[in-house]
Amino acid sequence: MRIAVDLMGGDRGAADLIPAATRCLSEFADLEVIMVGDQSLIESVLAASATTRSRVRIEGSDDVVEMTDRPSMALRQRRGSSMFRAVELVRDGEADACVSTGNTGALMAIGRHLLKTVPGIDRPAIIKAIPSTRGKCYLLDLGANINCDAENLIQFAAMGSLMCGAVEGIERPSVGLLNIGEEEMKGEGSVLTAAQLLKELKGINFIGFVEGDGIYQSDADVLVCDGMVGNIALKTSEGLARFVASMIEDAFRENFVTRAAGIVAGPVLLRLKAELSPENYNGATLLGLSRVVVKSHGDSSTDGFYAAIREAMRCVEQDIPGLLKRRLDDVLAS
Repeated sequence: MRIAVDLMGGDRGAADLIPAATRCLSEFADLEVIMVGDQSLIESVLAASATTRSRVRIEGSDDVVEMTDRPSMALRQRRGSSMFRAVELVRDGEADACVSTGNTGALMAIGRHLLKTVPGIDRPAIIKAIPSTRGKCYLLDLGANINCDAENLIQFAAMGSLMCGAVEGIERPSVGLLNIGEEEMKGEGSVLTAAQLLKELKGINFIGFVEGDGIYQSDADVLVCDGMVGNIALKTSEGLARFVASMIEDAFRENFVTRAAGIVAGPVLLRLKAELSPENYNGATLLGLSRVVVKSHGDSSTDGFYAAIREAMRCVEQDIPGLLKRRLDDVLAS
């Protein structure tokens, strides 16, 4: 398996991201990594590591897609950028997937331009697994599509169901629509229409509407919404997780008694902190493209970027784009 990693464009430098790739190389003997970015910097970081260089290829690129670049501008004027080159490697068959911490809109635009979408999909969606009482819940769309009609939401439901079923080994994943209420008459027109149509699709195990407080506690394996709702829900959840972890740490530092209690409760607290950490669930797939592209959080740490690379590897192992091509028509058949 060969993964191209775009090491430029995020909030952190390549020095924080390269160790994530070398960790994956050390754990998976059949993995090769193409590192795209500032060649001299990459070489200097690799020189201090024990990575097997025979499985690392460096693609030099000095241009960067900035976070402030509009997608159209990135597509026209950043063709020499590390992001563009990483996706090109996937298009040309030199890499099985690419991972980038860069501008989300630009990555989607470049991905659609170079890779195209799976037949039957109008718009790719950003999907990510989040923790839930069921283990995991796959949430989409997380920001690629702001205005979605009923057909878009149905396509998202089909793609999410297929991906969740393949990755998690669930025969018929339960699919819900994120809405302002569980009642059939609540919600905007596109959501209500999508719900009515989803009820008629035998290929999708639709369980109805799910409210915001049910994101982590509902019976849904897959939750579908438009990009604005999904992005706000995700960012709110990430902020809350960090806030709760911080409050727990502060509480156990207040005085001697709480510090002593913290020592006793240490293993439980560490486990809770790990479960709450968004870094462990980093890596959102641009679902619906003809090849695997994964967006890592712009501020990803080494651990977060490692999680994103592992997500790309799982999508390649399960051949998610191929799965969509083979089964999408059957799932959407009424």
